[in-house]
Amino acid sequence: MGGGGDFETFVAAAGPRLLRVAWLLPGDARLAEDLLRTALAKVWPKWRRLAGEHPEAYVRKVLVTTHTSWWRRHWRGEVPHGELPERPGPFDAYENVDPEQFLAVAVRALPTRKPGTGSRWNSASRPEATRGVSTRRGGSSRRRAAPGSRGRLPVRQGPGV
Repeated sequence: MGGGGDFETFVAAAGPRLLRVAWLLPGDARLAEDLLRTALAKVWPKWRRLAGEHPEAYVRKVLVTTHTSWWRRHWRGEVPHGELPERPGPFDAYENVDPEQFLAVAVRALPTRKPGTGSRWNSASRPEATRGVSTRRGGSSRRRAAPGSRGRLPVRQGPGV
């Protein structure tokens, strides 16, 4: 097998078919041409080994893997705009919340029994203070208290609302 002559013949014969396959992946003619050029550049060093087998199938696989790699690397985050909005959108859930009153409601919603604290502030001994109460650090109590405090956000009333 020769060098570049066979590869050039292959590209001339299979190029239009491969370009159609490449166009199906990004859906853009310019990106399809770039994708096909990149795939052919990746296949060129391996051409001697591939020429006897099914080179077109291999190039198609390289097209798909290259497009997948490009798609994964492409950043689809924020899109810059010319002007920033002056204030948050109309559905700001915390705009009218009074933080002090919310904290007071949240503290009142906490469970009254705290494991391991009875012996410090009360005259009862530790076994009496913790009877019927787990001696763990209160993780389950916090988990049980958290859902009950949701939906009880006090709304601030007054000027500027």
